[in-house]
Amino acid sequence: MAKRPNLIYVFADQLRFTSVGFNGGEPARTPFLDGFSEGCVNLENAVSGHPVCAPYRASLLTGKYTTGGTGMVINELRVNPAHRTMAHVLTENGYGTSYIGKWHMYAAQLGNHYDTKNSYIPKGENRLGFDEYFAAYNFHHEYYAPKAYYHLDSPEKIYCKGYEPDDQTDLAMERIRAHKADGRPFALFLSYGTPHDPWTPENVPQAYLDLFSGVDFPPPPNYRARNDPHADAWARFLPGKRKRLPDWRRVYAAMVANLDDNLRRLWACVEEEGLADDTIFVFTSDHGELFGAHGRHAKNIFYDEAVRVPFLLKWGERLPAGRNATPVNTVDIAPTLLALMGLPALEGAQGTDLSDAVQSGTFRKNDCLLMGTGPTAIYGNGTEWRGIRSERYTYAVYKAGGQEFLFDNLKDPYQMHNRIRDPALADTANALRAEMYEKMAAVGDRFRWNSFYRRRWVKKRKILVTTGETDK
Repeated sequence: MAKRPNLIYVFADQLRFTSVGFNGGEPARTPFLDGFSEGCVNLENAVSGHPVCAPYRASLLTGKYTTGGTGMVINELRVNPAHRTMAHVLTENGYGTSYIGKWHMYAAQLGNHYDTKNSYIPKGENRLGFDEYFAAYNFHHEYYAPKAYYHLDSPEKIYCKGYEPDDQTDLAMERIRAHKADGRPFALFLSYGTPHDPWTPENVPQAYLDLFSGVDFPPPPNYRARNDPHADAWARFLPGKRKRLPDWRRVYAAMVANLDDNLRRLWACVEEEGLADDTIFVFTSDHGELFGAHGRHAKNIFYDEAVRVPFLLKWGERLPAGRNATPVNTVDIAPTLLALMGLPALEGAQGTDLSDAVQSGTFRKNDCLLMGTGPTAIYGNGTEWRGIRSERYTYAVYKAGGQEFLFDNLKDPYQMHNRIRDPALADTANALRAEMYEKMAAVGDRFRWNSFYRRRWVKKRKILVTTGETDK
């Protein structure tokens, strides 16, 4: 039997679709990724089905929707360790597994991120199948010591020697070499913290900030000077904060430029070790960032600035390079990658295997269910929403008040015109609305208030569920 491919899965935090040069749209210095993308499958309609850090990670590994079983309805919850994940499948089929970087699925406390009881993920079931090498922390976004550190197999903090993404890339290169020497196929997950805020000059190397000295960062066409009334505390601008947007975006762009350099180094290591033809390499992000679009910042919303993410996939010369418009949701990633690798399907996964579209380079209809189940990291009712995104349209609705939205993303890429009352699109709106509720019903999503999950699914910020309401 032919040797199974390795997997290197690299994902940034809060990197939106248009913040890399190969997808255009704003000032970017990503020369490596721009060239690298030409030899990749570019899944240009990849979306984060629940565009918040912890919900994305839970869905990525389990292939389940938030309301379909992960229960990660907000950040700062501890995932139920009884889930079966793609890491379990990899380990059971002879793969060496490594996880490096931000985990964000273990702490059971809001805040207090640097306390080892929250930052250290102990060996065993809470690592969700990553049993071999685990250089991680639960959550932080300061990228220099003493606040930038990771744990191995003890609560001891191992502090970064320099800039955290640089150190994480060094660790990843060490693991690639170690895995090659081991001889088994391997799977390496590299979870960068950048370009997540805080966007302060001291949180990025000066050399990258200098690249954007004198560069203008004008507001986007869909910028709104007033806060979105639906926004939670994380998405609202406090007084005086809007004037800092150009400076924030400059630091953000510098962080992205640094990521580009680190990805160049990482890929050079893959090639130097002779693994390029035998490795499936993925680069993507957990969600995006609004930066004032629609009167919001942060994520946790159905607008493309939050849900649409870059997604490059390369496997030597085996896959047809170029843009592929097939929509890909977070829950689809595990089923698709496992199928490409010739591995058994992940039990309980609710996503779709899209390996046929990836391998053939053809379009496949796969409208993506999107969800927001409450505020970003605190409990509270009033911001819940659901949506669905096809290759062309976005339909969404808020639970509170029932306000609906329909955007033609082809004609209106900044989603500035709500077409929900346009008679010419009435059939489209009706079809997408019906499809969204069908998908929700299939995973037991009854569009609950956030307080329902707190009462029924979570105890002391530890998640109790592993399946949706259909199984209750």
